[in-house]
Amino acid sequence: MAQPPVHDLDAIRVQATRLDTSVLDTPASVSVFEGEHMRAGRFRVNLSESLGGSPGLQIQNRENYAQDLQVSIRGFGARSTFGVRGVRLYVDGIPATMPDGQGQTSNIDIESIDRVEVLRGPFSALYGNSSGGVIQVFTEEGGLPATLSGTVSADSHGSWRYGAKARGLADVGETQLDYVVSLNRYTTHGFRDHSGARKNLGNAKLGLQIDDDTRLTLIANSVSVRADDPLGLDRQAFDDDPQSAVSNATLYNTRKSVDQTQGGLVFEKRLSEASEVRAMAYYGQRDMVQYLAIPAAAQRNPQHSGGVIDLGRRYAGADVRWTSRHLLAGRPLTLIAGVAYDELREARRGYENFVGDTLGVRGALRRDETNTVSNVDPYVQTSWQFAPQWTLDAGLRHSRIRFESRDHYVTPGNGDDSGTVRYREWLPMAALRYAATPDLSLFLSAGRGFETPTFNEISYRNDGLPGLNFDLAPAVNTTVEAGAKLRVAGGVASAAVYQSRSRDEIVAADASFGRSTYQNAGRTRRTGVELAWSGEFVEHLRGQLAYSWIDARYRDDCTTVSCTDPSRPDKHLRAGHTIPGVARQALYFSLDWLPEEGFQAGIDGRYLSRIYVNDGNTEAAPAYFVAGVHAGYVWRSGPLRLGARARIDNLFDRRYAGSVIVNEGNLRYYEPASGRNWMVGVDLSYAF
Repeated sequence: MAQPPVHDLDAIRVQATRLDTSVLDTPASVSVFEGEHMRAGRFRVNLSESLGGSPGLQIQNRENYAQDLQVSIRGFGARSTFGVRGVRLYVDGIPATMPDGQGQTSNIDIESIDRVEVLRGPFSALYGNSSGGVIQVFTEEGGLPATLSGTVSADSHGSWRYGAKARGLADVGETQLDYVVSLNRYTTHGFRDHSGARKNLGNAKLGLQIDDDTRLTLIANSVSVRADDPLGLDRQAFDDDPQSAVSNATLYNTRKSVDQTQGGLVFEKRLSEASEVRAMAYYGQRDMVQYLAIPAAAQRNPQHSGGVIDLGRRYAGADVRWTSRHLLAGRPLTLIAGVAYDELREARRGYENFVGDTLGVRGALRRDETNTVSNVDPYVQTSWQFAPQWTLDAGLRHSRIRFESRDHYVTPGNGDDSGTVRYREWLPMAALRYAATPDLSLFLSAGRGFETPTFNEISYRNDGLPGLNFDLAPAVNTTVEAGAKLRVAGGVASAAVYQSRSRDEIVAADASFGRSTYQNAGRTRRTGVELAWSGEFVEHLRGQLAYSWIDARYRDDCTTVSCTDPSRPDKHLRAGHTIPGVARQALYFSLDWLPEEGFQAGIDGRYLSRIYVNDGNTEAAPAYFVAGVHAGYVWRSGPLRLGARARIDNLFDRRYAGSVIVNEGNLRYYEPASGRNWMVGVDLSYAF
């Protein structure tokens, strides 16, 4: 009997290493998620819903749209208390990570995703600053038939999401224009008190095929977010009332608003059969206002920067690279050379969060500065198949980053915080791959990466004097990895072991007078094992399995004043302590029945071991296992497609922390996840 066809994941081409190779042939740990499967049976608001199948990636929903997702890869980025640090983010080649290493996921439109690639290990170093790992999001491309679709979803927390998308291909003179335009609106009351939010998101991708060798792509994106901030809870409140918000959150009406618009152009030209050039340029602006819960009394200190943050950011950049394919000693050789430039200009102001006795409003100016950060990074990369079964990859990037701050708010008791600092680092990597059989690939790789402090972390000195924190050095890591990939059971199985050794790890130091300061903690070591399989082993039956084990520890005692304060054991960072925010073990599985029409269903589960919340390892969020199920039905009638879906998350109604706020100064570390909750949705599309 003939076997039914199965979906072979190895047909997917991976762009994360710039080499355009298959998953099996890529000499790096990489996971690929197709947009169609990311949307199946999901609410489609957060990446945390659908990226659990990547080992080494810890992506958690804070249930707080004022602070973004918590994202780390192999422990890099775990220290972030808001936004994303230590991990590079890209959307259609445009950085969602600023030059100082600070990133966000708020502008990612799940409804129009074609695929997501998660790159881990030494290859990540070729992306420069804060590249402990790389997450790349690619939007769909337009095509025929032209399709108009709409979707609506609701859940048990009073959340609604509405979306519309147009996709197609049109003739423009003698050329063709493919297009995808997606619009979405999301509103929620939130699981916790004072956690409501609304988000409007638009994403567009237009491709102009000028001729057989030339393509121009325009990407435009806009997002507007308004979100209340319930803040974290201490352990007692987390145990007793996880839906609650801190009293100061309502007293000061803690909240955040973000408006961001950006656009980019990508020009691709094939110069000959052996060479091509790609040039990308982008520009964007992001305005953010955040109201904090800092008591009015604390702001009376002349050095205090206020309880309202007002940021106006303008950012731009370009990346130009040339790719050439030749023969060396009669064997295939690929050469890539390029240069990346990025710049961020930030107008930062701080205001008191009170006027008289009225709290939670904008008051007097307390901070006014202009900050700029820029990088110029030339890079080269090569891949040489020097024998039929052997391939050598190597690369080198030189990263130069310049920070400058100009303080416009200088008063008695508040000195001039202006200053300039530069960081430079050579970032080499190399990988050796052996194709043992057509279905088995082995690789060994090594590389060096680094992470500068962000502007938030370098703004203040630990000694209280004015100026930037010149003593804060970048963290530098060296990683060695060995892995294997096997095509089996309609998919690709992978295994990897690695060790990363870092020096000058950046950690929190202190918070006083409204100034959060940071310090270097010495050496760390991250040792881990990752196992994964993803594929379609029976027609329409798709599975994912991912397991991670990581031992992430400090190797040196911290002997600074903040680390030895006898009244704060939570700050006592010692050699052998686990790096906070990192789960030692993680397990994810999913099984989905997804025919193109008819009944659909699936089940998934996730286990995460306990997570220490501070450098002193005095508290930890408990381990948990949660499961989810979904079901739906798809009807087709000619060009019309109608789908209905429903999902239940946290099926067994477990109480757990969805994420933690690492080293939170008030000991409010815990961000509770919701209990059992449901979602329903309807999708409608028409093909013209």
